[in-house]
Amino acid sequence: MSKRLLLIDPASNCLDMALRAQNAGWDVKWYDAPRKDGMPRLAGKGMIEKISNFSEITRKWMDWADLIYLPDNTRWLDMLEPYRLKGYPILAPSAEAAKLETDRDIGQKAMAKAGIPIMSSKAFHDYNDAIAFVKKNPEFLVSKPSGDANKALSYVASDPADLIYMLSRWAQRDDLRSAAKKDGFILQERKYGIEMAVGGWFGPGGWSKWFYENWEYKKLMDGDLGVATGEMGTLSRMTKRSKLAEQVLLPIGETLAKLGYVGYIDNNCIIDKDGPWPMEWTMRDGWPTKHNVTAHIKNEDPIQWQLDLVNGKDTIEAIDNEVCVSILMALPDFPYSKITNKDLCGIPIRGAEDYLGKVHLSEVMIGTAPTMVGDKVVDLPGLVTAGDYTLIVTGTGDNITAARRTAYNAIKKIKIPNNPFYRLDIGAGRMKKQLPELHRMGYAKGLEF
Repeated sequence: MSKRLLLIDPASNCLDMALRAQNAGWDVKWYDAPRKDGMPRLAGKGMIEKISNFSEITRKWMDWADLIYLPDNTRWLDMLEPYRLKGYPILAPSAEAAKLETDRDIGQKAMAKAGIPIMSSKAFHDYNDAIAFVKKNPEFLVSKPSGDANKALSYVASDPADLIYMLSRWAQRDDLRSAAKKDGFILQERKYGIEMAVGGWFGPGGWSKWFYENWEYKKLMDGDLGVATGEMGTLSRMTKRSKLAEQVLLPIGETLAKLGYVGYIDNNCIIDKDGPWPMEWTMRDGWPTKHNVTAHIKNEDPIQWQLDLVNGKDTIEAIDNEVCVSILMALPDFPYSKITNKDLCGIPIRGAEDYLGKVHLSEVMIGTAPTMVGDKVVDLPGLVTAGDYTLIVTGTGDNITAARRTAYNAIKKIKIPNNPFYRLDIGAGRMKKQLPELHRMGYAKGLEF
């Protein structure tokens, strides 16, 4: 009998995982939460069976599943907590573990308690209080929101006037003032160095032998220009030896064990000559990191190793020091489409047939579109868009250049009308200068262009 996977998803994150699980013989049920306007999400239509009735999750599907997976840590954790305590196979944090990420002040204090050096920070729930603080403490130039906040509220200012302007601007919006009062935010001392993160997998058996070093490209445009998008792509490698993991990841293991944490955890840092300065925990899978990991991990069954993690076993198969580059292909008005409400459904996607290989589908469904058959145009079913966050392409190799070549050769073959776009410098850009500096400080040894 095939194994059974239940996905509980707030925003169409799980299509790639669902398709790969289904292809590996898993029976998949996917709850993809409706949009804010109440309309159903279309991602995966015609490809994966979805659960439309939320109440059925606890009434029917929890007992059905061999593995229950949440890609998010801001919703439904309280609902699932009784099941987690009873030993259900849930790959997601408890509400307490999630607070290491969602309450930044708690996350910083947990680092300090574990002996991890941290930057000075202060928690706030009011923008005007924060403005007064910055005027007296001009070295605090970084603002980071807690809770399920807009990524654009993570801001690194060039000087106090810059930050005070942004805080004043946010203070004028009722929704942001309310969110700040409810969830809070921190102001953090700004350090000048190289941003680098490291993650790993933790479960009842402790840490996996593998670590995932990664560099995010968060801005919309080449050269790290434009608005913060969440992320446009990631450079990563899998390694069994990581200096950064030893400094900022392994020390939190005792805390994770007490919290009963199971899953991926990541610590993003600024590295300078005085050592790494952790900025924040990620207590969940991230995107496109999840797709990088999918490309890195060589297990024949893409889901079993995750069930094994829940059961205290480390069965991840990977290639030591393998490099991966992921690239997001999006449609305009990304990242503002949810605000402009531009209709981005039904646009044909061609050249993405390798969606169980290098191509990782996100807001995609099966639809009908004009297709060339010989010299004639025929309406045929095929892949079409179901939103602006369309797909991610990954490439792997022995070094950065090889991984970039594989990824960019693949993404160039994908054709979508209506001006899709992606960054051209993922894995390159700032890394050309930063990688030699990291090597001099003892980090990312073995990673080469």
